Amino acid sequence: MVDIATRVYNHRWQIDPIVRSLIDTDFYKLLMCQSVFRNNPDVTVTFSLINRSADVPLARLIDEGELREQLDHIRSLSLSRGESTWLRGNMFYGKRQMFRPDFMGWFEALRLPPYHLERVGDQYELTFEGPWPEAMLWEIPALAVLMELRARAVLDRLAKFELQVLYAQAMTRVWEKIGRLRRLDALRLADFGTRRRHSFLWQDWCVQALIEGLGEKFAGTSNCLIAMRREVEAIGTNAHELPMVYAALAGDDAALAEAPYRVLADWHEEHDGNLRIILPDTFGSQGFFDNAPDWLTGWTGVRVDSGDPAAGAEIAIDWWRSHGEDPRQKLVIFSDGLDVDVIEDLHAAFHGRVRVSFGWGTLLTNDFRGLVDGDALAPFSLVCKATAANGQPTVKLSDNPAKATGPAAEIARYKRVFGVGAQQERRVLV
Repeated sequence: MVDIATRVYNHRWQIDPIVRSLIDTDFYKLLMCQSVFRNNPDVTVTFSLINRSADVPLARLIDEGELREQLDHIRSLSLSRGESTWLRGNMFYGKRQMFRPDFMGWFEALRLPPYHLERVGDQYELTFEGPWPEAMLWEIPALAVLMELRARAVLDRLAKFELQVLYAQAMTRVWEKIGRLRRLDALRLADFGTRRRHSFLWQDWCVQALIEGLGEKFAGTSNCLIAMRREVEAIGTNAHELPMVYAALAGDDAALAEAPYRVLADWHEEHDGNLRIILPDTFGSQGFFDNAPDWLTGWTGVRVDSGDPAAGAEIAIDWWRSHGEDPRQKLVIFSDGLDVDVIEDLHAAFHGRVRVSFGWGTLLTNDFRGLVDGDALAPFSLVCKATAANGQPTVKLSDNPAKATGPAAEIARYKRVFGVGAQQERRVLV
């Protein structure tokens, strides 16, 4: 097992790349990338860094030169032979050759496109623009770099033994959480913590702890590189990015209203089984289900990713029942801001009513709250979103208005088209 504290201490004297592989990313990114490569390869998309936690001054904490060095290193990466072999030959979700030869040929030759970086006050403006299949692959590594550089800035103040104690405390915290979770009957839980992790080594340690501590209750990890190295399942389906870009490309209000379902129609052609998971909240979950075509009721399940998670699950259950489906045969994946208390409550409320699964993210792989100078190392809410497609702005409404993104006029238009009424704002923690 890697001595994380020693590695953190020693990186001060040598270049220590944060992202060392193009598959150090989330599995859903590669699935979506293949879909985009097939259906929309020529669309130009811009991704932008958004720091929802304005009290975290990234430009004061992170040296611009060091950030550029890390981003430049990522641009030098390409798939290794072993990584390509794993993607081409491994079984994912019971399917061999998940990734088509034409996509793999393109991916094996890929280098990520240029970035734009400048300091604006105490924050960084960081954008990535290019063909959609290329630019989209910047999102996860860019977030991982920024989160880890911020952690390094805090940890640089600590001596070697302080680091040893810190990681011992953090390991104990994770293990105590696992001890509570292992008591839950028929638990199914996956690691979703790549984008806002403390570091790659720490995420890898957390996955190893879950493997040992949860056994068969651990479903796998969203991180492809860790899944390959630890020989566990790579977990993931699709994300808000797809409907956001499809909607931005819509020519009028009628096409806009149909955009979320056109995304899933394209997905339906490529995937079956547990990859047919609906993410309904991009433009409001209630409106999505109210207008959803009947063929979607046959899909495997839904992912609840914003708003009140219990309310989101109840909306899906009511929709299935109204269409003659048995909710007990359907899968509900909870993935928004989870920690042990929330997982326990949701498991108690929905176990036996639906098939319950959890995608545990930031508070698995980055819970150092209270361990260094109060909350100096606490996780914060940093995202990298598609903000434009072919020059048109994108919008995300969410079931939580605090997570909405896009120009105010376009947000108002989308609310009108999708029939989004009053929403309850919830504090965004991570």
